Amino acid sequence: MAQKTQPPSKAGFGARIRRHLLTGLLTAIPLMVTWFVLAFLFRLLSQIGQPLVSGLARAVRRFNPDLAGFLLEPWVVPALSVLMVIVLLYLLGVLASLVIGRRVIGVFEALMHRIPLVQTIYGAVSQLLSALKQKPDGVQRVVLIDFPSPEMKAVGFVTKTLKDADTGEELAAVYVPTTPNPTSGYLEIVPVDRVISTTWTFDEAMTFIVSGGAVSKETMNYSKSAAPEAVEEKAQETD
Repeated sequence: MAQKTQPPSKAGFGARIRRHLLTGLLTAIPLMVTWFVLAFLFRLLSQIGQPLVSGLARAVRRFNPDLAGFLLEPWVVPALSVLMVIVLLYLLGVLASLVIGRRVIGVFEALMHRIPLVQTIYGAVSQLLSALKQKPDGVQRVVLIDFPSPEMKAVGFVTKTLKDADTGEELAAVYVPTTPNPTSGYLEIVPVDRVISTTWTFDEAMTFIVSGGAVSKETMNYSKSAAPEAVEEKAQETD
């Protein structure tokens, strides 16, 4: 006599639903983060390029009104704005690599430093980018610090080293970016002897931060600083 199959229990059915929902969520999160970052960049570039598209449409209108109307279509303006900004950024990069281009940029920067308020913002951002490109003195650029508590550590970038005016202790200014958006974060002043140097490159650290720690090496320097020889060897590999 054939045995009757027992219907699945409600608890087992609920567990499968939760498991599949969790699997779907974990699958969708990388896509959602990627979409969020790309959408943010698209909107930013589109807003920057819209005046260029409007100016181009006005210049074309006297020769070809139909083409001017097409350029101002709601779906054309964002795409063309982004394309024009990307082309301009590429041309700016080419110009910056030439001697005459560096002179022109130097004149522009000198002008920016003479405008009140603008000089503060422009100068601070320029110095931050320069600091992230160069290795600070006496310490590795990518480090770990105790943050937000002594029991936890966060990945940070040393932007500058300085000294305590009272004790002479060497300090490090460390920028700690947030996940998954590294454009916001915290600035911490940490004694250099409490900073843990790593062998990570800037790109490896940024990938680790943006991915929420999912993309990283199998090992890291958590308890003590990497040996100076290993840091120097890693720096030479990335040059």
